[in-house]
Amino acid sequence: MPNLFNPDHLLHLCQKYGLRPSKKYGQNFLIDEKVIEDIVVAANLSANDTVVEVGPGFGTLTVALASKVKKVVAFEIERKLQKYWEEVKMKNEELRNLEIVWGNVLREVESSKLKVQNYKVVANLPYQITSPVIRLFLEAEHPPTEMILMVQKEVAERICARPGQMSLLSISVQYYADAKIIQIVPRSSFWPSPAVDSAVIRVSLRGAQRRGNPPGLGASVNEGIATPPAVREARDDAFFFKIVKAGFAQKRKLLIKNLEPLVGKKNKATLQAIFVELGLAPTARAQELSVEQWKELVYKVQSL
Repeated sequence: MPNLFNPDHLLHLCQKYGLRPSKKYGQNFLIDEKVIEDIVVAANLSANDTVVEVGPGFGTLTVALASKVKKVVAFEIERKLQKYWEEVKMKNEELRNLEIVWGNVLREVESSKLKVQNYKVVANLPYQITSPVIRLFLEAEHPPTEMILMVQKEVAERICARPGQMSLLSISVQYYADAKIIQIVPRSSFWPSPAVDSAVIRVSLRGAQRRGNPPGLGASVNEGIATPPAVREARDDAFFFKIVKAGFAQKRKLLIKNLEPLVGKKNKATLQAIFVELGLAPTARAQELSVEQWKELVYKVQSL
């Protein structure tokens, strides 16, 4: 295929197919071949793997993935690229294992257009939909075994945060998976160059974790050690996140104050006793708790 890492060629393709790199869709094309190679290596792909990609664009990453795996399912929202891909697939027999699903991945996956179960997600995610896409796959009926994702550096740091800097996003990801930053990618690696740097992260779902079941007791990304068997967890994912969202609702308030309206005045003293039992300071704030501490806290609150 022509050099997809050449900005002049990408500009030519944009003009040919009536495209203008869209801020709305977060279209910044990766033009650093070494980064593509690093992503493929990080994904640890085999010939029997199925990979889901989001936002293939002109296929810089897509082509590299297709050469390594059994099947690639790519979700693309930009319909102007449909003719491009029809022509590319017609000319390249090696892309016969590529299936492109046209439409918004957030709607298409929810409507069961994703008909694979044992798969990995490998993608350079459009900035605007990073969090919804990650949550979509984490909470899917059949989640991926692993995700290797290019995201904004700031978002990567939030996802992989440690206690003291936790957020609703980091709790949401680390509840289901272990997350780690693999490498930083400078903005100069993209065309057009975005205003921020990016990072490649690995999100590894725990083997026992599936939607609707209690979270697994795998190693904590925050502590780096296995979770003690004594940790008890909420029996319902929805209830867990209801409590966590309440905890983060007003970040300047103490955590215990944010939770008091949920438990009611009659349980205020019991809530204080729970904090003491779990070793949580009465002045603790939501961002200071690890995922495992949240699990213990929600388990206790659920019994009130």
